[in-house]
Parts: sequence; structure tokens; C-alpha cells
Amino acid sequence: MTGTSDQNTGRAPHIPVLLRPILDVCAPISGTWLDGTFGAGGYTRGLLAAGADRVIGVDRDPLAIDMAQGWIGDFGDRLRLVHGTFSELDQYSDTPLDGVVLDLGVSSMQLDLAERGFSFQKDGPLDMRMSQEGDSAADLVNTAEESHLADILYHYGEERASRRIARAIVEARTREPFTRTLQLAEVIARCLPRPKPGQSHPATRSFQAIRIAVNTEFQQLADGLAAAERALKPGGLLAVVSFHSLEDRIVKRFFQIAAGQESNANRYAPATADVSARFEMVTRKAVGPDDQELEENPRARSAKLRIGRRTAVPAKAIAPADLGLPEPPRKKGRR
Repeated sequence: MTGTSDQNTGRAPHIPVLLRPILDVCAPISGTWLDGTFGAGGYTRGLLAAGADRVIGVDRDPLAIDMAQGWIGDFGDRLRLVHGTFSELDQYSDTPLDGVVLDLGVSSMQLDLAERGFSFQKDGPLDMRMSQEGDSAADLVNTAEESHLADILYHYGEERASRRIARAIVEARTREPFTRTLQLAEVIARCLPRPKPGQSHPATRSFQAIRIAVNTEFQQLADGLAAAERALKPGGLLAVVSFHSLEDRIVKRFFQIAAGQESNANRYAPATADVSARFEMVTRKAVGPDDQELEENPRARSAKLRIGRRTAVPAKAIAPADLGLPEPPRKKGRR
């Protein structure tokens, strides 16, 4: 989760989450890397400073590409930007990659710009589209059936009060269509108990769920992991930073299956080499932020990093169901 720089906003620059452990674990950095979630360029600049010969920066948000134009020239042909999705990252390099880094979820840049409609704490148009194309969050909450909305909130946000919130949204939109973020956040908040000090905002899970649905984030993640497997050379590294349990579960499951660990039912049995393993686990467990990073960047508190190293075994597709993707809510019609 990265954000805008002080050059563009006048605020202190956001810090790329878990960049230090990525660079430490993956050292020495060299060759061609792909930053599949370019954002404000924090990972890309870190990789280039650490020794990457070349970085391909990819982002589906055209604003991220536009905002980088003022500084990317400093790196000459060592940096190439692509307006695209990381689900297709294997199409952006004509040579196998030495490394891929993915920073999942919404970026600080998107959260901090009220006009993008991602934040339940800042009033803005109810948008949430990372690509700024297609149906918006307003389109979804104003037209989806109550049962469809409830399924989205439950499966993508793990919101236990999903049916109560969906019912309130449908009732509220009969009086006035949803157009603003705070308008939606207030309706959701009225459905839940007032949070205690230190607890998250009542709309957190619902906004997460709607954002994931609008941007098809889980399918993008599954496709991106598969694309990284196809794009990496033997010995190439895949580093993925996730921010909530649903994302991390998918990433963890991908690495388990690709490393041939999913069938090891007896944890006490001696480990055996799997000749069919397409990845080797570099981080045995998820890596979180240390105290220094939490002090520098409180937004890193829920971040988890997992890193795997590609082997020479040919890539193989993994069924989405095997990755534990939340069941996609079925669209039952519009009303």
C-alpha cells in the first residue's frame, strides 16, 4: 500500500509497506523486476536503488501513470511504465523476470483522494474504480438486489450483519440514490453498534467488500499469481504483500500448492523434496511489520508478506476453488 509523494500533494510521502524486508530477503537485487502495483512508485524506486537493472511498473489506475511522469525520466531506460493489470503481467516483458512484487488492495494514493470514492472517512463521489472504467460502487449499491448485496458484504467483507446492512441500503435508496461515500457510510454505521475506542469504523468491512466486487480483486489476484508463475525465470522471486485475511489466505494457499506442500497431512513426518514443486518457500511464515515500520507507517499494521522462489518445473494452472477464493456472489437481477 503506497501513496502519493510530497511533490504532488504537499504532504509527507507515504512509505511502501514492508519494502525493507522485501529488499533484505530478496538480496541481492538484480536483473529485471516487475512491480505489478506501481501506485506512487515506492517499490519501483526501492528496487532500482537496490540494484535492479530494470523495472517494469504496472498499474491499472491511469492517475498513477500520470503522476509518475515528473520523475520517471530520472531513471532513463531502467524504468518502463505500463497501464494495465497485474493479472496480465506475463505479457509485459519479452524476457523472463528475475522478480515480481505485488502490493494488494487499495493504495494510500487512492484512499487519500476523496474524489476517488474509496474512503468512508472523507466525503466524495461513490466511485471506488481503480481503473476509472466500468460500473462504479454507486452503480452497484443503487441497482443490485438485496440478496446480491448481502452476499457481497458477507463473502468479500466477512460482514456478519450483511443482511441487515443490505436491507438498510435498499430501503435508503428508494428515498434517494446513493451518490456520496459518507452517505453510504452513515447508513451502514446505523446498522451496527457504535465502535469502542481502538475499534475500526463500522463501514470498514462493507467498503472493503464493495471495492473488491467493483474491481474483481480476488479473480485479479488469482490470475496475477498464475501470470507471475509463468513470467518468472528459474530462481526468480515472487513477493506479495496483503492487507486482510481473505487476500493472505489466497496467497498462502497458492504458495502451498505450488510448493507441493498441500498434501503433507502429517506435520511430524520428515520433509521430503517435491520434484514437481514450482516454487520454493523463502518465507516459511508471513512476515509482518516491525516496531520501526509501525511507528513510521501505522497503515502497515495489518500487512503480511510472503515470498517464494520459482523453480525450473513448468508452470501449471491452479483452479480458483483450490485457492480458496470466496464464492463469487451470483447476480440475481436488478431492481
